[in-house]
Amino acid sequence: MNRAPWIAFGVSLALAASWLGLVLVPQLQLGSEPMVVIEATGQDYPLARSGGAQAGAAVYRACGCAVCHTQQVRPAAEGGDLARGWGRRRTVARDYLRDEPPMLGSLRLGPDLANLGARETNNVTLLFKLYDARIATPGSTMPRFLWLFTKRRVPAGFAQSPEALPLPPAFAPPPGWEVVPTDDARALVAYLRSLQSAALFYEVFPPVKPRPATNGVAPVSATNTPPTR
Repeated sequence: MNRAPWIAFGVSLALAASWLGLVLVPQLQLGSEPMVVIEATGQDYPLARSGGAQAGAAVYRACGCAVCHTQQVRPAAEGGDLARGWGRRRTVARDYLRDEPPMLGSLRLGPDLANLGARETNNVTLLFKLYDARIATPGSTMPRFLWLFTKRRVPAGFAQSPEALPLPPAFAPPPGWEVVPTDDARALVAYLRSLQSAALFYEVFPPVKPRPATNGVAPVSATNTPPTR
């Protein structure tokens, strides 16, 4: 009996089922996800990124940042992301509507970056981390992205450029030299600053702490209460 047609049919059926489950069903569920208007500002969420931040997303991909960093804050029941302060809430599908492609990442050799822009607002601090993360975190395993910076000589009789990094003495270049971030470095910092996912929606909101018992009444158990509009 020739079983080749049945084998081909089984393989085709498995492929079709995989495509339906992994491609079509998620597209039907999330493909038409709308923007949300933040009532306090009247702006759509996620916020549109500036041209510099969009260019920085390409630098982020090119530098392989997603190999060591994720952009997905897990729920409290699945890890300590919220306790570490990596986000105000867990991430949801709506957070990635403007990302093409979403850079979720799958391995954490460094902290999650989904809400980095809300945690770190200092451009110089981020530039230090890109130049040498050991400036702020001794022993860090983060690689140095030296190609994002230019080391150049300061002309005799002139002060350093205002764009030069104010590096600590242990990391500074020799006297008469300066380190200046390139356009790619500034774009990458703009992208990192744009990573903010703190807006609250009805599908996800922070837990409310249980109230203490009063007058012999049992304490109210922790629950989730959606934010009022």
